[in-house]
Amino acid sequence: MRRNLLHVGAANLKYEIREIVVAAHELERLGLELTWENIGDPVQKGEVPPRWIRDTISDLVHEAPSWAYCDTQGVAETREFLADEVNQRDGVRVSPDEIMFFNGLGDAVAKVYGFLNREARILGPSPAYSTHSSAEAAHSGYEHVTYDLDPYNGWMPDVDDIRRKVQYNDSIAGILLLTPDNPTGAVYPREIVEEIAAIAHENDVFLIADEIYANIVFNGAGRLHMSEWIGDVPGIAMRGISKEFPWPGGRCGWLEILNKGNDKNFARYVDSLLAAKRLEVSSTTLPQMSIPRIMGDARYPDHLRGRADKFSQRANEMSDAFAGCEHIILNKPGGAFYYTVMFKDG
Repeated sequence: MRRNLLHVGAANLKYEIREIVVAAHELERLGLELTWENIGDPVQKGEVPPRWIRDTISDLVHEAPSWAYCDTQGVAETREFLADEVNQRDGVRVSPDEIMFFNGLGDAVAKVYGFLNREARILGPSPAYSTHSSAEAAHSGYEHVTYDLDPYNGWMPDVDDIRRKVQYNDSIAGILLLTPDNPTGAVYPREIVEEIAAIAHENDVFLIADEIYANIVFNGAGRLHMSEWIGDVPGIAMRGISKEFPWPGGRCGWLEILNKGNDKNFARYVDSLLAAKRLEVSSTTLPQMSIPRIMGDARYPDHLRGRADKFSQRANEMSDAFAGCEHIILNKPGGAFYYTVMFKDG
């Protein structure tokens, strides 16, 4: 071609685990018998949503609006329900207009990074979740900038590392947290996240919290949403139904925009995300319509407790299995689906 067609960040679009699948299919074609696992899909591992959730979704199929486009930002009734959920907590309040739906959080992540100024960087954790790290690196054209999670301190963020990097790298415009974390399963306590919020406030940067596992916490960890600890710092909380219902194939995620009015630059950036959504008309309607009916059902809290108990038991079983291994670092997770085991130095 007479012009280079390749995006400047194309080399950074890597998700090694998913790339393994391509190689595995080739090995199968060559006759090798494989045992297939999956990447964060509870349904593929045999976890079927309870009958009442499936019946609720089945009923929606017969309602004509579920076949139509919805508002660009998302179904109005659903955004009102979710705004009310946020506003029942102690913390930042949001309006339905500060909730924006996407076709899964993968779509949301791509937009959040893709519409940032190329020179504006997001500082993220290491070990990293590849969807975030690859999207951030691809938007900038450089390697993802990271802060450390400390395996000798329960995989907690190294707050001094965050402070140092934000202070001395003025290209950093935002800080990313995943809590509960993927891939470590760590759940950050209030004092840690509030200290990170203070760093953001002092350095005039915004915050992103990936809360896809916010309601899957166990082993003594409690739920703590971004709206409860962010203070007056502008921020974006990322939520979805893929892990909770669970319905990963529904591809339904949303952003909760916090303190949009506290910074004009941040507000213009958020408005650009909505402008990009208008080019697509809307996200998938039916999964959005299901949210108030399922999350608002009296059976939903018990559903969440049952799933948390299941993953707590699995985490305990894994801890017991590795308990006698003196050369590895074990940090029992407090949430999500993951347990990161690390070899000690030497």
